[in-house]
Amino acid sequence: MWLPLAQAQDKPPVPKPVPQQTKAALQVYADATDRQVLRQYNYRTQLADSLEASKEIRALVQRLHQDAYLLASADSSYQRGDTLHVKLHIGNRFDWAELRNGNLSEGILVESGFREKFYRHVPFKPAEYAKLQQRILDYAERNGYPFASVWLDSIQIKDNKISAALMVEKAFVVTYDSVQVMGGSKTQPKFLMRYLQLYPGQPYNQDQVLASQRMLTALPYIKMIRPPQVQFARDKARVIYFIEDRQANQLDGVVGFLPDPSRTGNKLLITGEANLNIRNIKGSGKQLGLQWRRVNRGSVILNGEYLHPNILGTPFELGTRFGLLKQDSSFITVQPRVQLAYNTIRYGRFSVFTEWRNSRILSTASPQSLKALDLADARTNTYGLNYLWNNLDDFYFPRKGRLVELQLAAGKKKLLRNPSLEKEFYDTLELNTTQLSLGLRLENFFRLGKSSALLARLRGEALLNDQIFLNDMYRIGGLASLRGFDEYFFYASAYGVGTLEYRLFTADDSYVLLFYDQGYYRSDLEQSKGEGLPLGVGGGISFSTGAGIFQLVYSVGKSEQQPMSLRASKIHFGITSKF
Repeated sequence: MWLPLAQAQDKPPVPKPVPQQTKAALQVYADATDRQVLRQYNYRTQLADSLEASKEIRALVQRLHQDAYLLASADSSYQRGDTLHVKLHIGNRFDWAELRNGNLSEGILVESGFREKFYRHVPFKPAEYAKLQQRILDYAERNGYPFASVWLDSIQIKDNKISAALMVEKAFVVTYDSVQVMGGSKTQPKFLMRYLQLYPGQPYNQDQVLASQRMLTALPYIKMIRPPQVQFARDKARVIYFIEDRQANQLDGVVGFLPDPSRTGNKLLITGEANLNIRNIKGSGKQLGLQWRRVNRGSVILNGEYLHPNILGTPFELGTRFGLLKQDSSFITVQPRVQLAYNTIRYGRFSVFTEWRNSRILSTASPQSLKALDLADARTNTYGLNYLWNNLDDFYFPRKGRLVELQLAAGKKKLLRNPSLEKEFYDTLELNTTQLSLGLRLENFFRLGKSSALLARLRGEALLNDQIFLNDMYRIGGLASLRGFDEYFFYASAYGVGTLEYRLFTADDSYVLLFYDQGYYRSDLEQSKGEGLPLGVGGGISFSTGAGIFQLVYSVGKSEQQPMSLRASKIHFGITSKF
């Protein structure tokens, strides 16, 4: 019995790959003069099929038009076998003889960049002229003339030379009428009008309306559900925003379990944090926040903040902050701050502030410990500037965008005599010094796909003073700065922390994360100068539940003081309840 070959063999033969065959060719014909021009252009002559060949010849004609050969055309074509034969006519190139200013104002000339000398004896390129038209129209839309039109007047063509006058008709000026809120948000239109600076009677600005979406994204208590719309009625414009309220009011607590270095055995130290944030009070944009934290045994942090936007009906925002740090039995620092902020459509947020810092040694500390720890009573008054740029696509769960924050402050620090210390302690110290501080925060979210993003972040601060004490220094470490270490583990006069964090979103408000934190810190204390390069790695999850957002972060750190060990790992978890 004979069997087919495929059944008789153990394995069927593997067919050899057949190279893809070209199914259509393109043959272009032109006269001698046009062939000289055609040599400057590259086009495909071997294509997949006749449809692709037709697209290729249309693209070639379009390129000729853009290069000032306005009469170029495919006069005739026919198909013979697998070849498309095309007769191409190119013709002469058209040049500008002149383009005069018809009635353009000085403001339009400056913003559009139009100069008559740029349009003399140069090729007439439709794309460049279209860009000039668009720049003029953009200027008109930014200055209250959304219905302006641009055209060429007194056109003359002689020997393929074009002369014309550039004209603009602004029509009528359009001003803002009001702001309307749709979508169920309790946010007051008056607050949005002042926050976005869309005042009635002000000339309509299309760029301002588009940029206002970024400013709304920066507000934590509302969410845009669709782009804004503009309704024109005669010479008035009403801007309609489609927004809904987010559950941004916050009441939450976080519990942390850390190894307790002060006790023997496998004892754990329980740390905690509680937050209360009330945002958009009565739809007016006002915010109130309180924070309490217990970072280690005997150390407590208490912070408060109040923001009042549109102070006295202006676009300025008044903010007050209060900070208190009690470091075990060593010292206590009180730090109130008042700032005035101004939000701009294009350039971000500018703030000026003044801060009073009063740090006092606790009476329970001994003179010997004060000298060993480099502690001193001090009062510092500073004035500073802060700049913030934020175009993240979401306040809580961003996937793309950038955040930049810079801060500079300067002031006077005065040492206060402590009766627990001998007078000789102050003989070698300057009681009054100048102090500078710098701050930086850079965040960039790269969207890697529909459900993942990469965060690259750099944060740092530096304190510049000839006399720095322990209770002056920054504190880093923990969930909010350098993960893998206890809260406020490091003292630093200058530090920087770089972060790479990968987030895989399982829902709009839920994700899994992996991170790497690389830190640098420097200590300028007289008795313990030093620096280090600590690092932290780990992962975590964040997802929504019926009670709120559950967060769990597991991290391991490594430094000169702490080897990388699972026994020294840190676990933080908690539920953020929003209402």
